Parts: sequence; C-alpha cells; structure tokens
Amino acid sequence: MDDAATAEESVRVWLVERTYGDDEQNMIILTYAAPDGRREFRKERALTSFTGDHRETPVSMVVDPDDLGSVDDDRRERYVTEVERMREKHAPMDSL
Repeated sequence: MDDAATAEESVRVWLVERTYGDDEQNMIILTYAAPDGRREFRKERALTSFTGDHRETPVSMVVDPDDLGSVDDDRRERYVTEVERMREKHAPMDSL
C-alpha cells in the first residue's frame, strides 16, 4: 500500500471525553471519536503532577482506522453531538 492510499484511509477524530483511569489516579484517558460517533480512539496520559498538568491536548487527531474501536449505541449520539460542538469551536489543529 502506498502513502497516498494510507493518507486517504486515515480518519480525523475529535476529543469527546476526558476521564480518570479506574486503576490509577494519575492517569487520564482521552477519548476521541469519528464524526459519525461509531468509532473511537483512546489515548492514556499520565499526569505529571497533582497540582496541574499543563501539557496541551489536541482537539483532533488523524489516526489509522485500524487503531479505532467500536462505540456502544448508548454513547454514539453523545459523541456525535460533542464532535459537532468541538468542530464549531475549534480548528482541527487547535489544542486545549
């Protein structure tokens, strides 16, 4: 497969959720979703300190479709709404 085909297959996902990890208190899970709300990408980030972690978080990312997981029906509509909100407020390369 050539690079052009790979680029065409990439999917832009948008930040829809930030949660703390269940097992570790210093872990944040960033959830990004495709615009249709059917697929998600999760990224774990360790907090560098408890007084604040000031690293920027990208509002969207381009990922390989093989790295996406399926989304349960009960979360799809919420993810679609959140993607739309993020797209209205931010450019794809923005960070929070």
